[in-house]
Amino acid sequence: MLRLEPRPEPSKAMSIASPLIALAITVVIGTILFVLLGKDPLRGLAVFFVEPVKSMYALSELAMKATPLLLIALGLAVCFRSNVWNIGAEGQFILGAIVASGIAMLATKDTGNWFFLPVLLGGIVGGMAWAAIVAVLRDRFNANEILVSLMLVYVAAQLLNYLVYGPWKDPQGYNFPQTITFYKATQVPRLFGTYRVNLGAIGALLAVGAFWILLFRTYAGFQLQVGGLAPAAARYAGFSSRRALWTALLLSGGMAGLAGGLEVAGPLGQLTPHVPAGYGFAAIIVAFVGRLHPVGIVFSAILMSMFYIGGELAQSRLGLPKSLTGVFQGLLLFTLLACDTLIAYRVRWKPAVKKGAAA
Repeated sequence: MLRLEPRPEPSKAMSIASPLIALAITVVIGTILFVLLGKDPLRGLAVFFVEPVKSMYALSELAMKATPLLLIALGLAVCFRSNVWNIGAEGQFILGAIVASGIAMLATKDTGNWFFLPVLLGGIVGGMAWAAIVAVLRDRFNANEILVSLMLVYVAAQLLNYLVYGPWKDPQGYNFPQTITFYKATQVPRLFGTYRVNLGAIGALLAVGAFWILLFRTYAGFQLQVGGLAPAAARYAGFSSRRALWTALLLSGGMAGLAGGLEVAGPLGQLTPHVPAGYGFAAIIVAFVGRLHPVGIVFSAILMSMFYIGGELAQSRLGLPKSLTGVFQGLLLFTLLACDTLIAYRVRWKPAVKKGAAA
C-alpha cells in the first residue's frame, strides 16, 4: 500500500522552486499533448512561450492581459491568507464591469477626459458590493463563503445578460447584445498611442507595492495573516475575525471590480456578454502559483496571460480549440498541487497485511 506520511520539516527551497517545477512538468505534458494532436510540439510551445514576447506589440498585449489577472489575484491573496475562501471573483469582476458601464453611459460628447476616474471608481464599488453579499451571509448566517461566492457568479452573469439583451441594448447596434460604444472621455488613457495597454498596467504595479506594504509592513496585515494561520491565537490576542472577514472580502471584491471597470473602459469600450473571460477563476491559479505573495503574483500573472494569448494563437495558427488555454491552466494548477503535496508529505510503501496473518 502507498501511504502519504507528513515530513518532519518541509523543504523551504523546494517550496520556492515548486512553481518552476510545476511549469516544467506542464511544458513536458503540453509537448506530449501536441504530439498526440498531430502538431509540431516546438511550434506549439513557441506559440505559447515565444510569440507573446517577440515584439513590442506582443509585450503590450501581454501586459494588457496580465493587468486584470494581477489585480484580481492580489485581492484573492489577501483573502486566502486570511483563511477567507472567495471563489467568486469572477462575479465581482462582472459587477464591476456592469456598474462601470452604467456610469460610462452617462457621459456625453462634452464630458471631460477625467471621466474615466468615476468609471473605475464605480467598478470598485460594484465589486465591493457583490463581495459584501458574501460577507453578510457569512457573518450573519455562517453561510459557506465558497458556495455563496461561487453561486453569485452565475447570478452576476444572468444580470449581465439581462442588461445587454434588454434595457441597455444599443438600439442602433443591429440587434447585437451590447451597449452603446462609450465616449472617448470614459476610456482609460493608453500608455502608447499605437498599443492598447493603458494606465491600468501602471496602476496594477502600484497596487503590488501597496499590497506588499499592507501584508508585510502594517499591523492590519499582520492581523489578517495571524487570523488565517492560527484563528485560535488570533482570538486570544483579541483580533477581530469579523473585521478580518469584511476587510479581506471588500478588498478582494474591490480589486476584482476595478479589473472589470478597466476591461470595459479599456480594450472593450462597451459592455457585452463576452466580458466574463474567466479572469476571476484564472486569478485563483495566479495567486497560488505566485505563492500568495504580491511579487510572485506579478510573474504568475504574466505566465497566465501567456497561456491566454497562446490559446488564441493556437486557435488561429494551429487549428486547435481555444479551450487549450484552460487545459494548460488546469495542468499548471494540478502539477503545482502535486508538487506541494510531495513537499509536505513523503510516499511510503507499506506491505499489505494478509488476513489471518496475525493469527
